[in-house]
Amino acid sequence: MISNRVVLIHFASMALLLGSLPLRAEPTAEDLNAALGIPLFSAGLLWDDDAAATAQRLGWPKESETSTDSSFRKYPGAEERVFGVRPYSLVLFGTEGKASGLSMIFANKGDAVDVAPVAGDKLDPRALKKQMKSCEAAISQDKTTIAAALTSILGNPVNARFGQGRQTRESTERWDWNGHAILLAAPPGEYVAVRILPLEVADARGKSRLPDAELRVRLESRIERRPNGDVILKDIPMVNQGPKGYCVPATWERVMRYMAIPADMYVLAMAGNTGAGGGTSVDEIIAGVREAVISSGRRLDPQKARISTSTISKSINRGLPIMWTMYSMDEVNAALNQRIKERADMTDPVSWRKHLESARKGAKKINTNPEDGHMCMIIGYNEKTGEIAVSDSWGPEYAERWITEEEANAISQGSLMVINI
Repeated sequence: MISNRVVLIHFASMALLLGSLPLRAEPTAEDLNAALGIPLFSAGLLWDDDAAATAQRLGWPKESETSTDSSFRKYPGAEERVFGVRPYSLVLFGTEGKASGLSMIFANKGDAVDVAPVAGDKLDPRALKKQMKSCEAAISQDKTTIAAALTSILGNPVNARFGQGRQTRESTERWDWNGHAILLAAPPGEYVAVRILPLEVADARGKSRLPDAELRVRLESRIERRPNGDVILKDIPMVNQGPKGYCVPATWERVMRYMAIPADMYVLAMAGNTGAGGGTSVDEIIAGVREAVISSGRRLDPQKARISTSTISKSINRGLPIMWTMYSMDEVNAALNQRIKERADMTDPVSWRKHLESARKGAKKINTNPEDGHMCMIIGYNEKTGEIAVSDSWGPEYAERWITEEEANAISQGSLMVINI
């Protein structure tokens, strides 16, 4: 029988022993920055930092800025490293001027797989298969390396889910540090992502729902009516899809964020079963994101319609952008790029409409190619000139371009989609 005296002596001895062991020091901002390899954290809470100043410190250029949100995205070169591995996309998000989240994408099937033709004008399936195998190995290795770096500083992670909807939900490893949640996700064969978020955002699994009344007021304020007859939606976030064929998930991310629904094009590409390097089935992405859209209190409104100012105006006049499947050809884009320069100072819609006659007639000669399939946004119209405003996910210079109704119908695939309130 062990006496109480012996037990007390035993616990006292253990206390002395534990007291003699060095305690694990709380990691500092410098420790995290050293592991990252970039000067992300200052002394305090990242969410108190000015977003633009943080982006400048990191050297990440501005991608988008609206009245409420901003983003700063960098597509790093092959020589850059974060957590000791190559990043492919680095994004800092801002809300009301303050940093509000980061998304860092490492090995992934969009950026890391080259789908350029390697055998005449067709893809070599054997080469593509080899690249995909290499990409999958890189995803596994990057996850292991990043997890080891974070564990060495912050200890073992906990398992956590993030995201809304079965197709857009990630299984993650989560570390918490000083008001920051660090999530590591690596869906097999898809991507490696590190997201750094406020604790409350991670705890809510990214769920966010803006009240309908507040969203309606916001949408109404985004409709700009210009003296020349242009009706245009402003405050649409830009997402630069980069060199990969992610036009569909990038466009969906833009519209979802515009409608106050959290979104990431890499997650959307997974939900839409996007192929290596790009290529997304619209039907599959609709099925994949439907649950996430509904959980945010919105609904999907697919449409089939001829492109005209009268049909487009029904959505634009409510502040709702339209996702549009069409064909994107070099010659058409070159013409639109030149036209936007000529149109910049357009004040007389009657004269401008006459100027566009040759473009209207030339639309009959446009030939489309199924390989040029594309998705962009329709963000405005001008009834006086018979034009439609479009926005592509290729960077700020493609945020607003104008095309005649005749040209739009010549290149249209006929499918329109609106996220409705």
